[in-house]
Amino acid sequence: MKPVSSGTEPDVVSVGWALASLSLSMLLASLGTSIANVGLPTLVQAFGASFQQVQWVVLAYLLAMTALIVSVGRLGDLLGRRRLLLVGILLFTLASMLCAAAPTLGMLIGARALQGVGAAIMMALTLALVGETVSKARTGSAMGLLGTMSAIGTALGPSLGGGLIAGSGWQALFLACVPLGGLTWVLAYRYLPAAGHARALERGAFDPLGTLLLALTLLAYGLAMTLGRGHFGLLNAGLLLAALMAASLFVWVEARVAAPLIRLALFRDAALSGSLAMSALVSTVMMATLVVGPFYLAHGLGLETFAVGLAMSLGPCVTALSGVPAGRIADRLGVRPMILAGLGAMVLGCLMLALLPASLGIGGYLAPIVVITLGYATFQTANNTAVMSEVGAEQRGVISGLLNLSRNLGLITGASLMGAVFAAVTGDLSTASAEAVGSGMGFTFALAAGLVVMALSVALASQLRGRQAVDSTV
Repeated sequence: MKPVSSGTEPDVVSVGWALASLSLSMLLASLGTSIANVGLPTLVQAFGASFQQVQWVVLAYLLAMTALIVSVGRLGDLLGRRRLLLVGILLFTLASMLCAAAPTLGMLIGARALQGVGAAIMMALTLALVGETVSKARTGSAMGLLGTMSAIGTALGPSLGGGLIAGSGWQALFLACVPLGGLTWVLAYRYLPAAGHARALERGAFDPLGTLLLALTLLAYGLAMTLGRGHFGLLNAGLLLAALMAASLFVWVEARVAAPLIRLALFRDAALSGSLAMSALVSTVMMATLVVGPFYLAHGLGLETFAVGLAMSLGPCVTALSGVPAGRIADRLGVRPMILAGLGAMVLGCLMLALLPASLGIGGYLAPIVVITLGYATFQTANNTAVMSEVGAEQRGVISGLLNLSRNLGLITGASLMGAVFAAVTGDLSTASAEAVGSGMGFTFALAAGLVVMALSVALASQLRGRQAVDSTV
């Protein structure tokens, strides 16, 4: 039974607990992504498998989450977002138990895919439920909090996973999510508001063919970008072609069905299309710091493994600390200036990272990383707030899914594209000199600066169109 309000304070307390449940949902989904990576060497030994086989423990989760995140957002719009979020949390928790109990690598990979479905539901509907939980004036603060929890989950995963494996074996990687999932479910059940517009799933209200085609498109693209570990071959080209064909069929179907999964008219909204494009570009650049950073720190600066891990944790820590303040500032100053400020900081940070480390060493690496991640936290919070505060209640789930999808596609593309650029400039990493590694990083982040400039151009064009629209109504 939900607590009965007798004034303003109980409402504040209930909103706080509702935000806690959404924050824990975001933490769980992010933790599920990062905690398994550190266990891959242990899983190679435990199952007597190759690294190429074991990497599917990570890929199954990411691909399932990416392929379904828009579809589950649409289902939330139809069935009720609170109801489906509860299902997603429960599915994630049960899948975590199945992962820990898996007797074979194949069953573990299957359970991880199921866990990824739960994570897709949590990520898509967590953002969507912010609009039903807090007032519009506090949306930025709430988005900043969710961004902070996502960063904490990303940063916490490797260190927590390493400790769990050392103490209790690889099964503990997944069992650790079970009590946290149970707590999240209880809080969400008790405190999240039931949406008044939720309705039964009527015949024809959902688009199964569009859902299947979009999932196939995203699955083929994700596989094309991740298979081969940066070596693009015939299989990758075939998968990209399959993704293009499925995407074309998806657009054809969506233009003809009565209740499309994604209304194509949404993309005529320049503000929404621009926000999605900016999110994808920025995420591509952020993945470059995660892909290129470890190689430069180890091979370019000669740091030991522990020091590399410590340096790599700086970015997520900065994001975690800056998310909530960035949200509060966005609530006060408006989201548009914050988007420009965040992108501007990212351009500056990328240029610093391309130029400074060669002459300043580790300090020349860490200072730009702080600037980039501060800019990223500012942009991401403001961009999410700009989109989710304006969307209608009936579309929140699918729009939240699109926002998350643009981010995931950027991360997948960044891992493949930016990693390939770095490898092409550097050469064979096993024999490359420190100078060659430094040159590779400099070129990669010069390109990254160009991508952020593209995002900045989109932001400026969007703001200009917005001012023209206002002037025309005066």
